[in-house]
Amino acid sequence: MSDLDPKDSQEIGPAGEKLQKVLARIGVGSRRDVESWISQGRIKVNGKDATLGLRVDLHDAISIDGKVIKREEAAESVRRVIMYNKPDGEICTRDDPEGRPTVFDKLPRPKEGRWINIGRLDINTTGLLMFTTDGELANRLMHPTYEMDREYAVRVRGEVDDEMIERLKAGVVLEDGPARFTDIKQAPGGEGFNHWYHCVVMEGRNREVRRLWESQGLVVSRLKRVRFGPVFLNSDLPMGRWREMSQYEIDILSAEVGLTPVALPEMNAKSKDKLERMQRKSSRPVPRADRVARTLRPANDEPAAPRPARQPHIEGERPGRPARDESARPARKPSGRTDRVPAGRGAP
Repeated sequence: MSDLDPKDSQEIGPAGEKLQKVLARIGVGSRRDVESWISQGRIKVNGKDATLGLRVDLHDAISIDGKVIKREEAAESVRRVIMYNKPDGEICTRDDPEGRPTVFDKLPRPKEGRWINIGRLDINTTGLLMFTTDGELANRLMHPTYEMDREYAVRVRGEVDDEMIERLKAGVVLEDGPARFTDIKQAPGGEGFNHWYHCVVMEGRNREVRRLWESQGLVVSRLKRVRFGPVFLNSDLPMGRWREMSQYEIDILSAEVGLTPVALPEMNAKSKDKLERMQRKSSRPVPRADRVARTLRPANDEPAAPRPARQPHIEGERPGRPARDESARPARKPSGRTDRVPAGRGAP
């Protein structure tokens, strides 16, 4: 796994530090977000429009949309990470002109910085999302350099044969370039023309998993992300709920992308009690009346296929189902590391 350019990781010096890195580190947004805002003319430095590659120091005044950004003297950021089990029907933006619910609606408000989503899921995809207050961590986890694979449980409708599987693993050409699954394994469950698979991709391109299956003439009827890099979505996190990762878990995740540990901010007894109450509340299933209505997908000419009878078991969806055969989960590419984020809560 290669490192970033040494020039990109240097401490603040006489020449300053890249603007996008400064804003990412203090949690304003990921580097990609900041670069986009610079291109849109939304960021000013000392009253002038910022440019890509501009370097700043602690004496420069930075503003976004006219609002001055306050910066701490310390070079370290506050690094918090939360996991969220996204339901169907929520979008991954902060605001929606159509008034649809967003994944940010249910998240706790951080005292410092703001939540930056580590990747996205489309409105009809459920499962694991992660958020952090550290823009540099978000940037590295999403950057292809660090090869963070994503695993999905997918239900497809149509006949799937061995040649089709091999084509999807070898690679097909989509409208935005070549794409492929690094692994595909059939999972238990499904009936008739409905089949469940676990598949792994190395990128986070828009609707990539759906488009790969659709390139073979199949219809994706269910899609759920169950893993991002070393982090698994487990059944102890109900749909529509969040959980904050422990210091131990965050340190492992940070090490995966070459970042040194950053201690979680200390909390007083009142703040700690409040966070624990919020996490206990978030660990309970969402009441049926409060669940987001399932978003209708475009109609097609094929009749609706029968829903599988409570199969297969996908971790994190509903309690009380029999355990899924772990052999159905595709193995990650060997990375030489043994310190993976533990599966359950209460990690040391």
